[in-house]
Amino acid sequence: MKLDALRRQLEAICGEFAPVALASSLSAEDMVLTDLIARRRLPIGVFMLDTGRLHAETLLLLDETRKRYGIEVRAYWPDPAAVDGYVRRHGRDGFYDGIEQRRRCCEIRKVEPLKRARAGPRAGSTAPRRGHSSGRAELAEREYDAEHGLEKLNPLAAWSEDEVWQYLRANGVPYNRLYDQGYRSIGCAPCTRPVLPGEEPRAGRWWWESPQHSECGLHPRQEPAHAG
Repeated sequence: MKLDALRRQLEAICGEFAPVALASSLSAEDMVLTDLIARRRLPIGVFMLDTGRLHAETLLLLDETRKRYGIEVRAYWPDPAAVDGYVRRHGRDGFYDGIEQRRRCCEIRKVEPLKRARAGPRAGSTAPRRGHSSGRAELAEREYDAEHGLEKLNPLAAWSEDEVWQYLRANGVPYNRLYDQGYRSIGCAPCTRPVLPGEEPRAGRWWWESPQHSECGLHPRQEPAHAG
């Protein structure tokens, strides 16, 4: 079963590469992993990137997660000086004006804080799935993150959206209430909208751009995982 395989993957990476950290966006998928980590008392830290532009519902879930599981979810914020410089040059919502402006905003608010968060762990877990979009169809369950110099596990890569929600409902796991409003992938508030019928789960992310640009730089294509 996929759930048994997931447990084995998480336990194996803890034994092989401690310390390990889960990069959580508090997505439905991340809540599956957080629930398993807490239930099985796995030595996996959890952190999130507070970009300063998150939905109120996401921040409410952050508080609920901390209280529900009694675990620390460490928040990393963007550099205030870099944010101020971007706003002076492009405006607070300058990311709507072009792909380079949007990428620069993501770099400041997400990519650079992730580098700081990844500085300590030897391995990291994330929650992308192949079913998220056509661009993730070949996602490996384990890969080497050359940029941060660590092993990266994508243990839900083969899970379907239905399997994720089956787990959440069966175990009473808290989730972002924006999903009840038609969202299927949730990022910063001004860059995310509900998904329309027939669209891919990530179609609501940066919807004003071409689909091939709909990544922020947190999950670039990586090398195959190291053997041994």
